[in-house]
Amino acid sequence: MRVAVIGVGLTKFGEHWDTSFSRLFVEAGARAIEDAGIDGGDIDAIYVGNMSGGRFIDQEHISALIADHAGLNPVSSTRVEAACASGGLALRSAAMAILSGMHDIVVAGGVEKMTDVLTERTTQTLATAADQEWEAFLGMTFPGLYAVIARRHMYEFGTTREQLAMVSVKNHGNAIHNPYAQFHRKITVEDVLNSAMVADPLRLLDCSPITDGAACVILASEEKAKEFTDSPVYITGSGQASSTISLHDRERITVIDSTVNAGKEAYKRANVEAKDIQVAEVHDAFTIGEILAIEGLGFVELGRGGPATEEGITQIGGKIPVNTSGGLKAKGHPVGATGVAQAVEIVLQLRGEAEARQVDADIGLTHNVGGSGGTAVVHIFEKG
Repeated sequence: MRVAVIGVGLTKFGEHWDTSFSRLFVEAGARAIEDAGIDGGDIDAIYVGNMSGGRFIDQEHISALIADHAGLNPVSSTRVEAACASGGLALRSAAMAILSGMHDIVVAGGVEKMTDVLTERTTQTLATAADQEWEAFLGMTFPGLYAVIARRHMYEFGTTREQLAMVSVKNHGNAIHNPYAQFHRKITVEDVLNSAMVADPLRLLDCSPITDGAACVILASEEKAKEFTDSPVYITGSGQASSTISLHDRERITVIDSTVNAGKEAYKRANVEAKDIQVAEVHDAFTIGEILAIEGLGFVELGRGGPATEEGITQIGGKIPVNTSGGLKAKGHPVGATGVAQAVEIVLQLRGEAEARQVDADIGLTHNVGGSGGTAVVHIFEKG
């Protein structure tokens, strides 16, 4: 049995001062339900990715809140948390619920509202995904952690400051064609290099923004999907792996081991290899993150991520288009929603509905990371 994606929905990503947390999820969910051609009574269960509603909006018990405000009681609803990989893990959990035979139609969604608190509070909240005793307590933030990784990658492999900037330039260029993206502005390498320093060598335009938003997909069993669509997109492989949270405990910090292992599992389950992937959405919370991802997933050799980016391999029209949505960098990064939003983009690409950013692809991949690599979730999607 395979799991089919029969509906997708997104909110605009950005700063939503006049919209509530629950309203964001309901909006994305309503769009996904409409896209799938189902109604609320068809839904068996809900899985919601959310990193930190308690710190961002002082709201826990997210799962019940979502079911209630969506008008879906008494459907079972479960919150899933894995830091910035919460959305990807919600998707995996929903797919597993169908594969188990327990449910036929399941909602997988993610939501985060990050702008209701001051930036200092947001930074502190995101830092809870790091090792509190050995990293956060000593003042390390995620820009700092990824800056350490970037510096080591530059030292080991000769990755240049300009190559990091090219990741951001590419993804901003893609986001211009995504109506749901937070940023619709082209930038240049010079813009990146001249932006404010955050944590050397990472500058402001190397870093993903603070974002509000929600994303939702409707999953169905292969048999049930036939009732609603003639052209489903299937999740044919899923992988999840863990690694040490803190950088100092890793054998090497220039490779995200959880990415490597989650990718291997997903490839094995889908019976494909890295060379078969034709479009990918990867976790580029920082520009070095995309370089680590394309190396860890096997799209390029270790250490070749920078040169590959410079050569245009990851651009639309390149050998393996990466982050056609604009990625976390330009589409936005509402942490609990990111993994599901990645799935929405790949489904649109495989359906041929990505409009100006469309690529020619039958097989796609999503890659969602929690923290600096403590968790990674990878999914393989194939056109039906």
